[in-house]
Amino acid sequence: MSLLHLSFAPVAGNTTRRHRISSSSSSSGDRQALFSRIAPVYDNLNDVFSLGQHRIWKRMAVSWSGAKEGSNVLDLCCGSGDLAFLLCEKVGIHGQVTGLDFSREQLMVASSRQKSRSKACYRNLKWVEGDAVDLPFPDCHFDAITMGYGLRNVIDKYKAMKEVHRVLKPGSKASILDFNKSTDEFRTSFQGLMIDNIIVPVAASYGLSEEYQYLKRSIQEFLTGEELEHLALEAGFSSAKHFEVGGGLMGNLVATR
Repeated sequence: MSLLHLSFAPVAGNTTRRHRISSSSSSSGDRQALFSRIAPVYDNLNDVFSLGQHRIWKRMAVSWSGAKEGSNVLDLCCGSGDLAFLLCEKVGIHGQVTGLDFSREQLMVASSRQKSRSKACYRNLKWVEGDAVDLPFPDCHFDAITMGYGLRNVIDKYKAMKEVHRVLKPGSKASILDFNKSTDEFRTSFQGLMIDNIIVPVAASYGLSEEYQYLKRSIQEFLTGEELEHLALEAGFSSAKHFEVGGGLMGNLVATR
């Protein structure tokens, strides 16, 4: 999923439950429509907004997943496939990569990008239209899972994490990259200024002002790093660690089943 889609404070025992029930007022249908609208241009916008740094963060996420030669891996909320293509290079010609997203338009862009690539490892990549809270895969199926800028945009985050836990093999890892919801006032203010004064105006030039105004609200309604760790543990993972990247503007949760 695109960038539409920063510090650890004490968390009360029921914090993740509150977020689980009421993380956003918008419906999953609204979000699906939003990502379908931005599909044609979001790769270009990601490069502009992150100054190309998102490529580094995504390589870090893939590395943290533990995917290796011959692995069967899943890129959840795959968008146009950036993480999925990186996973292909990790697992090689004897591995298997599945990219799943709820936006058919995003998957069409991903499939088109796949057809333009000649490396043999990209042939073991398939695209699936599906829901992160109801994955169409059997239990203990994958050696690793990545999710880039997707969990923040899932309405029921707990259920999504339960599904990730269910389809992972024991001992395997999920690596989840997203914007970091900081408890630091300066970072929060800086992030807000960037969105209001750079991201939204640039998006407006593509006719996508309303779509990218959603970004700021989605970060405000997301979980902090510590809350994400609690969420993963509550979903059944044996360990979870949240790492701040990109100067604390981004974060990566690594959860082990």
